[in-house]
Amino acid sequence: MMEVPDSESFIKADMVLLAMGFLGPESHIITDMGMEKDARSNIKTPAGKYRTSVDKVFAAGDCRRGQSLVVWAITEGRQAAREADEYLMGITSLPGPGGVIQFHHPQG
Repeated sequence: MMEVPDSESFIKADMVLLAMGFLGPESHIITDMGMEKDARSNIKTPAGKYRTSVDKVFAAGDCRRGQSLVVWAITEGRQAAREADEYLMGITSLPGPGGVIQFHHPQG
């Protein structure tokens, strides 16, 4: 890949989803955004959680756990969406692991 001069553009967005491919996350994105990396250079999140070290940024799938099966990426994407919903709304009704719906409020 080569940078194309004067090709940069900005698009206003409320949400951005990045699909970064099978070779691992782009290290410059992690560095530019100030996210912490784990020992394997993946995006670091707390155990069992999907929030990153950057406020309002969540990670799931290969960029968080490393190369794995697509079913793990799907599961993690769903759980990251649940965590983001709870972060934004204070409560979520999205299914938890295993498809179980458990209402959870972050304060209790």
